[in-house]
Amino acid sequence: MGNIKITIDNKELQIESGKTLLEAAKEAHIPIPTLCHINGISHNTSCFVCVVKDKKTNRFIPSCTALAAEGMDIDASSPEVFDMRQTALNLILSEHSGDCEAPCTIACPAHANVEEYIREGKKGNFLESLKIIKERIPLPISIGRVCPRFCEKDCRRNSKDSAVAINDFKRLAADLFYESYMEELPQLGDKKVAIIGAGPAGLAIAYFLRLNGVSSDIFEQKSKAGGMLRYGIPEYRLPKELLDKEINHFYKMGGINFHFNKKIGKDISFEELKNSYNAVAVTVGSWKASPMRVEGEEFAFSGIKWLEEISESGWSGKNPGKTVVVGGGNTAMDCVRTAVRLGSSEVYCFYRRTEDEMPAEKIEIEEAKEEGVNFQFLVAPLKIREENGRKILTCLRMELGEPDASGRRRPIEIPNSEFDVEADTIIAAIGQKTDAKFGVTLNKWGDVSIKKGNFQVESVDNSENSAVFSAGDCTNGPATVVEAVAQGRVAAMGILSYFKGEEYKEPYLLEVTRGHWNHLTPKSLVFLKTPSENKRVKQRLISLEDRKTTFNEVSLTFTKEEIAQEGERCFECSCTAKKECSLKQHSETYRAQFKKIKGRNSVIDYDTRHPKIILDRGKCIKCGICVKTCSEVINQSLLGFKNRGYSTIIDTAFSAVLPNSCSDCGECIKNCPTGALDWKLK
Repeated sequence: MGNIKITIDNKELQIESGKTLLEAAKEAHIPIPTLCHINGISHNTSCFVCVVKDKKTNRFIPSCTALAAEGMDIDASSPEVFDMRQTALNLILSEHSGDCEAPCTIACPAHANVEEYIREGKKGNFLESLKIIKERIPLPISIGRVCPRFCEKDCRRNSKDSAVAINDFKRLAADLFYESYMEELPQLGDKKVAIIGAGPAGLAIAYFLRLNGVSSDIFEQKSKAGGMLRYGIPEYRLPKELLDKEINHFYKMGGINFHFNKKIGKDISFEELKNSYNAVAVTVGSWKASPMRVEGEEFAFSGIKWLEEISESGWSGKNPGKTVVVGGGNTAMDCVRTAVRLGSSEVYCFYRRTEDEMPAEKIEIEEAKEEGVNFQFLVAPLKIREENGRKILTCLRMELGEPDASGRRRPIEIPNSEFDVEADTIIAAIGQKTDAKFGVTLNKWGDVSIKKGNFQVESVDNSENSAVFSAGDCTNGPATVVEAVAQGRVAAMGILSYFKGEEYKEPYLLEVTRGHWNHLTPKSLVFLKTPSENKRVKQRLISLEDRKTTFNEVSLTFTKEEIAQEGERCFECSCTAKKECSLKQHSETYRAQFKKIKGRNSVIDYDTRHPKIILDRGKCIKCGICVKTCSEVINQSLLGFKNRGYSTIIDTAFSAVLPNSCSDCGECIKNCPTGALDWKLK
C-alpha cells in the first residue's frame, strides 16, 4: 500500500493508505474519543462519539470506520464537532443507569472520597485512610467530631437499617495518626497570600496553598486560631486541647504564619495587605448576632457572644440560673447544654415551629433532652422586661401555616395567646450575620460578594499584583465547618489559578446516580459484595452525671474493632469502574449531562449468579465489545445481543449462567468501557 496525504485540524499528515481517520489521528497525537473501538476486534460504529467533520462534504462521519482518502480535510476539534460528540454522549447517558460516585461522597460538601477511606479503615490501614481524608478535609480531628454528617443522611445503608457511622472513621484515623503524619510538601515559591481570619475557611486556604508551594500569613483578631471551632463550639463537643493539636500541624508544615490580635482596620489596614501580598483572602466568619426584633431585646444575651465569653474563660462561669434560650439551631443547642453544665437546674428552649422543623441536628436535640433541657415548641418571643432583678419574657403561642421560602411551614400567631415566663438569663440564638466593614463588596444579605466559580471577590480593585478572594460563612451566612473548608479549598484553587493568569473552575464531574435511597426498590440494591447484617455500632457516651456537671467530651472514639465492624456494613455502592470508565471520562471532557435528553430509563437489572462476575445491564451501553471480545479474541460465543430496540440486552444463550471458566479469563471485563461487566468485590 502507498501513502496518502490528508489534513486533520489544519495539520498536514502523510499516512499509509487503508488506515482509518481514527488511526491517522492517533499517530499524529490528535485526540479523538471513542467508546466502541478496541484494537484487535472488528468495528461496531455504535457510539458515534468519535465523530469528525469532512470539511469538503460538510458531513459528520465516525472516524473509527471512515477510511482516510487522498486530500481529505478533517475537522476533529471545532466547537461544532464538540457539540456533536456531546450530543452523542447525552444520548448514551439518557438510558444509562449507575452510580458514578457513592451518594456519601456526593453529599459531602468537601466531596471526600468516603468509600475509599472507609475501605482502608475497615482493613485497619488508618494511616492510609487519613491520607485520603486529608486530600479534602484538612481538619479531620474537628470535623470528625462536629460534622453534621451530610454523608450519613444519604448513605444507602439507610434503606436497610441505619447509615454507616462514616464520620467516626475520620475521627479514629485522625486520633491515631494526626500527629505523626506529614504531607509531601513542595518547596515554597515566591508568592505569598494574606488571609484574614484563622477559622476553618482561612485554615483550609492556608493548607491547600501550602500543598501547592504557596506560603501565607494569617491575621486573626483573637489571641488564638480556630474561629468558631474555638469560640463557638463548646468544649464537650470539641476539646480545645485536641484543636490545639490540630492547629499545631499548620506550624509544622512551615510557610504558614499566624499573627494574632490583629484586627483589620485597627491594627492593620486592608489596603496595606493588598499592597503587600500577591493575594488576599477574607475569611472573617459570621459573628454578628441576628436581632430578635422585640421590645427589651437589650435584656437578652446573644447566643454566639455568650458562648464566646465562656470559651475565653476556659469553659467556666457562674450559674446562669433559670435559663431560656430562644432559637432552634445548633447554636441554641450549644447554649442550652452549656447552661446545664454551668449548674442551671431549669433550662428551656423556646422555638417558634415544631420539633420536626428545627434546623439543629437531631442528635443534639436528643442529647439535650437527656440532659434535662425542656423544649417548648410553637412559642415566639414578644417582649422582654426586667422586674425585681429578674427578666420577664412575654411570648405568643403559634401555629403552622403554609411553607415559606425555606420550605418550612410558616409560624402564625394565635390571637390572645400571650403568656409570661420569668428567667434569670435569656439568650437569643436565632442566627448570625457577617460583619465585614473594611472595603470588600457586600451583597444584599450583607455577605461578601464573590464569583461562585473561583470565590474571587466581586467589584474590588483587584490590581495587577494582588486580588481578593473570600470563603466560609462570610460569603453565605452561618453554615458548617465542613462547608467552610470545602469553600476554602476552592478559594485556594482560585488563588493558584489567578497566579497563573487563569480563572479557576471546578472540574466538571459526571454524577450519574440511581437515586436517593428512600426512592430505590430492593432490586436496585444489589451490589458487588454482600454487606454485613450487623446493626450500626452504638455510640458510647460518658455518664449522664458527667455530661451534666462537666465539660468533658461527651462521645467516645470508636475502637478499631468497632470501625472494622462498621466498615463491613458499607454497601460500597459506587461504580467500581469509576476511575477507568471511558463513558465518564469522555462525558466530563465534553460536559455531557445525565438526563439532558429524556430517554426510557434502563431497568436496573443485575445478573449476580456467577460466583465471581456481575453483569450490570443498567451500565451497559450496548457497544458490543464484550460480544466480539469473546467471539473474536477468545474464540467463544458465550455472549450475544437479545431482543430489539429499547429492549436489547447483552445476555448468554437461553440466559444461562456464565461458565466457571470465565473466572480465569476476564477479557470482556478488561475491555468493557463502563464497568457493566465486572468482578465482584471480595
